[in-house]
Amino acid sequence: MEFGPAECEAARPLVSLALREDLGDRGDVTSRIFPLRTERASVAVVARERGVLSGLPLLAMVAEEVDREIQIDERLADGRRLSEDDVIAVLSGSPRTLLSAERTALNFLTHLSGIATLTERYVSAVTGTRAKILDTRKTLPGWRVLEKYAVRCGGGTNHRMGLHDGVLIKDNHLAALPEGVSLADAVRTARNEAPAGMTVEVEVDSISQLTEVLPARPDIVLLDNMRLGGLVEAVTLRNQVAPDVLLEASGGVTLETVRGIAETGVDRISIGGLTHSARALDLGFDWRAEEG
Repeated sequence: MEFGPAECEAARPLVSLALREDLGDRGDVTSRIFPLRTERASVAVVARERGVLSGLPLLAMVAEEVDREIQIDERLADGRRLSEDDVIAVLSGSPRTLLSAERTALNFLTHLSGIATLTERYVSAVTGTRAKILDTRKTLPGWRVLEKYAVRCGGGTNHRMGLHDGVLIKDNHLAALPEGVSLADAVRTARNEAPAGMTVEVEVDSISQLTEVLPARPDIVLLDNMRLGGLVEAVTLRNQVAPDVLLEASGGVTLETVRGIAETGVDRISIGGLTHSARALDLGFDWRAEEG
């Protein structure tokens, strides 16, 4: 899984902010005053439960900002499925600076690995269907690039990054339409006014709205909070009227319901919970034998 320039750019200010709020003006007071029996030590980053790894490059970014002398031996890579007790990486250096980096590094790794793990569970649940699992814009402010990276680590697909790179006409946009302007008119206007090549998507919550909008040929229609019977009807209608239009189901999707939704024949299932409700994966820093 590539942790590219966009991810690096997003991570740097977060790492700096996280260390500033942890170390403050005084640094790690406990580690500085506590007597230590060695000047060099190593710790292993270990998985304490099964999951999917994400965020490993941030380990090096945290370590570099705390102490450039910390050495890291990465044993696994992002996107790797983890078993309990898997050693992800080994860090060697001053025990004081290793202790200072511990919590910040784990906060990044456990959060992003939690998202990757939850995403992988949804992706596995729809195996054998045509449906892709997508994230949403329901992300922590400032964390979007990294959280969407974690979704990819789990095998998911990213929705638009933000308001700037995709048109999505939602219910509140429709509520603001001038009188006499139809849903289909709104889609055609979006198609004409949007930058060339930009995806145009529209949200509907009924078959009557879908019937109205399909002739306008949006790229994607988001089917909001429809029951299974409505999704099946929507797929049948789409196949008859506009087979090139993708259908996306969203709203209240859970691990218990996602398989049934996928089996209706929709192309995409978007789930806000991938990022806003993922539980942190349990990872730890385990002290190893002294060195030197």
